[in-house]
Amino acid sequence: MKKIITIATVCSVSFTANAHESDVVYNEEILQVAAAIFVVGMFMYFIIDIIRRIFEHRLKNKIVDKGISENIAQSILATQKPEDNRYTNVKWFAILASIGLGLTGVNYTQPIGFHSLAIMAFSISLSFLGYYLFTRNAGK
Repeated sequence: MKKIITIATVCSVSFTANAHESDVVYNEEILQVAAAIFVVGMFMYFIIDIIRRIFEHRLKNKIVDKGISENIAQSILATQKPEDNRYTNVKWFAILASIGLGLTGVNYTQPIGFHSLAIMAFSISLSFLGYYLFTRNAGK
């Protein structure tokens, strides 16, 4: 695992060193589209989180109203185990790194078109595959 992190760090340093030397002109439309996607995604996440909290609150109120025993109520309300959240940071790193690599690939394959969506979908799917393989190997 340490070798992989070291190799990824060395590769990322070379990319950042290369980025300072090139004369890349960033299109303002790309920034606007990325910002719009980010804002819409955050808004959807916010709405979904609010709906989840409302339903959890309603469930807890129904459990209290029905007078269910403590053991059954605890088993119903215990939705996540602490082990489920162990690799959350790794998951988000993989997703955000793949989005960054996908956007870099899109930038080098101008003009933006249908192939840009394919590049982004492929890079994000590879990140989920990497995360799956990481969790499978870490569980052993």
